Amino acid sequence: MKKIIVALLLISTFVFSACTNAQNNDAKGTTSDSSTSKTDADDTNYDPYSVENRYDIPDSYFEKKSGVDYGTVQTDVTYYSTTAGDNKQCNILLPAGYDENQTYPVMYIFHGFGGSHSDQIDTDSYVSLLYGNMLNDGLTVPMILVNVDMYTDKQSDKENKTEEQLRYIYDKAIDDVAVDLMPYIEKNYPVRTGREYTAVAGMSEGGAKSLCTGFKWLDKFGYIAGFAPDTGVIPTEYYKGTFWNTPVFEEFPQPTAETKPYYLYMAVGSEDPWNIDCTQYYHQVLDEMGVKNQTDLADEYGHDYKFWRQCFYNYLRKIFK
Repeated sequence: MKKIIVALLLISTFVFSACTNAQNNDAKGTTSDSSTSKTDADDTNYDPYSVENRYDIPDSYFEKKSGVDYGTVQTDVTYYSTTAGDNKQCNILLPAGYDENQTYPVMYIFHGFGGSHSDQIDTDSYVSLLYGNMLNDGLTVPMILVNVDMYTDKQSDKENKTEEQLRYIYDKAIDDVAVDLMPYIEKNYPVRTGREYTAVAGMSEGGAKSLCTGFKWLDKFGYIAGFAPDTGVIPTEYYKGTFWNTPVFEEFPQPTAETKPYYLYMAVGSEDPWNIDCTQYYHQVLDEMGVKNQTDLADEYGHDYKFWRQCFYNYLRKIFK
């Protein structure tokens, strides 16, 4: 069983109040988190930092199960991006039991380098199935998930871009999400507005863009997560002199008392070939700034979807509670 070998952020209190009911949930591929989550969701004193993250969720929990409603995926939803100067697309997951007369928090998801807006949210994609299983088991709350396309430029030129060109085009997604996509979602879907109802997450290059988006727009995003984020957020010594390390910020913007994240989560696998050092460096800098974060080094994981899905489990379990 995989476990965390290093917790970069020491957490003094772990919440396992539902452990005595574990046998009731084994058939679903989880432990007893469901009864804890149902209680925590209504607890105004809920502290996500006090809950230890898990990296032992079995493969079966990311598969389709009989009798579970996985909601509705809307593919290739088109909106006009003033940042790109062209139309862009996103995929949207509406939760099971979706009701236009209700309002929902929303999470924006960035794909990795070279990916697309259907990588995480699509029919039978791992996030769609994970989220449906978690919602069915009471481990998360109803929300709308939006898979962002980081390519923010003229769509007709997309296939001819080099990796270096893509890196800087992806940087523009930091503004596109806040300036163009969020207003579109808020106009066309019944979402709750305000940073307490808005989250962002991403992996690899998308993890770096998630951190940049969350910190540039601290007034809009209350929950921020980067899974094995790339270099290029702030100056580092890693990949120095390459386009991968051209920083978006000279330093992390300092949150105020009103804009500090409700939950800031980073993680990287112990077998990741690229981003262990920069993830740990981001953690160190944020600690020195006094910005609370939960950052993990997870045993035996590399830089792939098997790790991303474990991270999404942890994040979905904690946001909007």
